[in-house]
Amino acid sequence: MSNVSEYIKESYVELTEKVTWPTWRELQSSSILVLIAALIIALIILFMDQSIHFLLTQFYSSLT
Repeated sequence: MSNVSEYIKESYVELTEKVTWPTWRELQSSSILVLIAALIIALIILFMDQSIHFLLTQFYSSLT
């Protein structure tokens, strides 16, 4: 049980004294960057999905 309490104490010390937390401004900048990246990736996936849909539709309509 002493190992668990020692782990919790060391974790607390590390989180309060050794970790560098971002400022509010840095957090906002990072969040905006992640949002833009997610939108770009979503648009790329949408383009790929629509392209494959179009190609498969053309392929299957040519079979009949």
